[in-house]
Amino acid sequence: MAMAPKLLLGDVRAGDRLPDLAYDVTPTTVVLGALATRDWRPMHHDKDFAQKRNGVRDIFLNTPNQAAWFERYLTDWTGPHGRLGRMRFRMKDSVFPGDLMSFRASVAKVAQDANGCGWVDVAVTLSVGERICTECQARIALPTDAAHNPWKLEGDRWRP
Repeated sequence: MAMAPKLLLGDVRAGDRLPDLAYDVTPTTVVLGALATRDWRPMHHDKDFAQKRNGVRDIFLNTPNQAAWFERYLTDWTGPHGRLGRMRFRMKDSVFPGDLMSFRASVAKVAQDANGCGWVDVAVTLSVGERICTECQARIALPTDAAHNPWKLEGDRWRP
């Protein structure tokens, strides 16, 4: 298996768009995400409960499941040497089985800190059709050259 190419800080510019990712959500996507995060609340696995008690059309992705999808999307782009430093997101609407969730992102800022660590700030949206379900901002460390590895930064040298 070929190793993913190493994305370097110099390869990225503010305004760059990341490749889109689209994924068909199934009931299994929702339930396995809830199970993996030990979220036993019934609105993530019991359709009747979700519809009758919550008034929504079906079970829906939980918060940690969405976080995992954002992380996957970003690390698919950076490759194995990209290291997520910070991420925050705001959920505006639910994602249900039968939805095609689409991730789109652009680079907001590229910088290097005093420790020589390269940082990329990215704005991401998770949409279903024209409906933006979640907005996310992330800060990702990228290698500044072929010898640099953000995963080796510890203590005071790691400042996301």
